[in-house]
Amino acid sequence: MANVVVVGAQWGDEGKGKIVDWLSEQADIVVRFQGGHNAGHTLVINGETYKLALLPSGVLRPSKLAVIGNGVVFDPQAFLDEVTKLKGQGVAISPENLRVAENVTLILPLHRELDALRESSNAATAIGTTRRGIGPAYEDKVGRRAIRLMDLADLDTLPHKIDRLLAHHNALRRGLNLEEIDGGGILKELTALAPKLLPYAETVWRLLDLKRREGKRILFEGAQGALLDVDHGTYPYVTSSNTVAAQAATGTGMGPGAVGYVLGICKAYTTRVGQGPFPTELNDEIGEARNSASTPGASGAAAGLTPCWCGKRSAPAASPAWR
Repeated sequence: MANVVVVGAQWGDEGKGKIVDWLSEQADIVVRFQGGHNAGHTLVINGETYKLALLPSGVLRPSKLAVIGNGVVFDPQAFLDEVTKLKGQGVAISPENLRVAENVTLILPLHRELDALRESSNAATAIGTTRRGIGPAYEDKVGRRAIRLMDLADLDTLPHKIDRLLAHHNALRRGLNLEEIDGGGILKELTALAPKLLPYAETVWRLLDLKRREGKRILFEGAQGALLDVDHGTYPYVTSSNTVAAQAATGTGMGPGAVGYVLGICKAYTTRVGQGPFPTELNDEIGEARNSASTPGASGAAAGLTPCWCGKRSAPAASPAWR
């Protein structure tokens, strides 16, 4: 098996997780390269149901290495909660089989609060996000003020980086008539999280390059779908990252030649979660039935959002993804 990237060709929820899980049997490494814990896969293996939001699907397979790449935005508490839940289901997870890019951007409570505030403040401008802080975290990454996982390894310089972050966020909060955030609270929280997170930290681009040169087979696991791509999707009703196959290279630090085969997943009908255009939506009993069938196993489980709008398959909408 060559290196393969699996991406959605619609608005997400195409069943990528099942395909990734099937392909992971032949892969050595499974890598997430964009998004955050706004993604999600529900997998049933040997009768056991596993719900993943942040971790790569390969973490469920023994002897596979799961990797979270630099293109992901990383919620420390969501990560620890998901690891704890899976361990409770008998899944073996440790730094031996799970690595996180040291330069991954962290999602903090202030990102979640800002995300929720924006969504609830004006129904006319709501995007339909999961309110989990994904967009605000990406904003800070692009604004060069984000806290990254590697910053937790140097607690002496962390207060300065927190002050840099809060210079922006407290200005926003003053404009919204919200109480300003004290950097000491963030420093205390991150200091407590550091010893739990840093054992998973890895220079992912170097690791993957070494593994590729050893002949290891890499499976890149996409989240959401091409029509939610921040550049190529139904803007502004999109996610905050690039969801197309090219992001597999950027989101892991590998060269484009390392990606290999691209597998786009498309289902026989169409669904989308959140707001935005949906030209083939079914507003009848068939649409309602598909809505009920789709929500629990797809976005209802992963994103916590209902309803999951259902409609006919739209070949014109999906055609840009194939190109």
